[in-house]
Amino acid sequence: MTTSLEHSSFDAIVGGGSVSGLFAAREMASKGMRVLVLEEDHEIGTPEHCGGVVSQTGLESLGIIPRMKTVDNEIKSAVIKTRNKSFKIDSTNQRVIVIDRRSFDKEIAFQAQEHGAEINTRSSITSIAFEHDLFKIRVKGGEIYKSKYFVDARGVGSLVNKGMRNIIPSGQYEVYAPWIVKDTIEVIFDADLYPGFFAWVIPTGEGKGKVGVAGKNINPYILLESFLNSRGRPYSIIRKIYAPIWINGYVKPFFKGKNVIVGDAAGQTKPTTAGGIYTGGMGGIFAGRAIALSHGEGKEGKYLNEYEENWLFKFGKEFDRLLLLRKVLERLDNKSLDKIFSEVSNSTLDNISETGDFDFHSFSLKQFLNTKTTLNLIYTFMGNEYRKLIKDLSKI
Repeated sequence: MTTSLEHSSFDAIVGGGSVSGLFAAREMASKGMRVLVLEEDHEIGTPEHCGGVVSQTGLESLGIIPRMKTVDNEIKSAVIKTRNKSFKIDSTNQRVIVIDRRSFDKEIAFQAQEHGAEINTRSSITSIAFEHDLFKIRVKGGEIYKSKYFVDARGVGSLVNKGMRNIIPSGQYEVYAPWIVKDTIEVIFDADLYPGFFAWVIPTGEGKGKVGVAGKNINPYILLESFLNSRGRPYSIIRKIYAPIWINGYVKPFFKGKNVIVGDAAGQTKPTTAGGIYTGGMGGIFAGRAIALSHGEGKEGKYLNEYEENWLFKFGKEFDRLLLLRKVLERLDNKSLDKIFSEVSNSTLDNISETGDFDFHSFSLKQFLNTKTTLNLIYTFMGNEYRKLIKDLSKI
């Protein structure tokens, strides 16, 4: 019979060593709290689920100046396609880069450790109990850790465990292929193949990048193999990752007592792209700072409320708008997508290129959808929801 090994207590334990959890750990440890991060995988930054696309402005807000080894590539443009139409957007002004998530996550982990946080990998949490005002966290192997606060940064899996629906399958391959253009992202809409989402090509360098698909009720393996074959050989697949994504917006409350939720586990990923480096990272920062204040003054409710309020003040309206725009996207068939793309003017594309914000892109999406054909299609597909949608979009 295996006996449990009980370790000393911590002020806070973070479940999950990805972006949001590591930022929370950094903030708490920097204020003198004793913090432990428990990561279930064998390495921080692995497996690399996301595309790694982020703005330099967003990284600076997170307190990260990426080292050269962390930046894979700079993006100058994006090509957006349907089956029969396409257009190109100049993204130079948006300062978009592709980062190596393995190096990036380790960089945050190093910051957290420098402030005194401890990080354990291969530490899968098997049970969480709250007794006598302390969390008792058991990990695979029998070890038990105690803490005053628990930060849930375990990703989409936490939403699945809560019975959340609308989680969609996705897959992403790291690929070497001559048709990958170094400085250009591709986004491909096809309502039949990728319902409710799209396929993508994210270059990490000349002739190499990340190729992915996502959509409701799809088989990512079949669609990725088909996509690659349609582009033609030669190509080499270096890594395959399959993971669910959440595109239904933030999930409140962000805390219950001393159990605090951040990142993907709180739905802090964009409803349009499922990207969450900046939005989830800020969630971790806001949460970590709030917990540190609560710990110092013993006023959990006040400061943890501020975590939720601060995140919603910064991103809440943007996420609400993106959810409305997602409603439009999910109702469009391929014929409608072609019609919308055919009406996008050069002046609209120029305006998006000059004024677009990668981190807050609802304004750019509104510009893209602001055509007579689109508004008629919205009315046709959305019926009674049309007036509310148009009213809300007018506020963007």
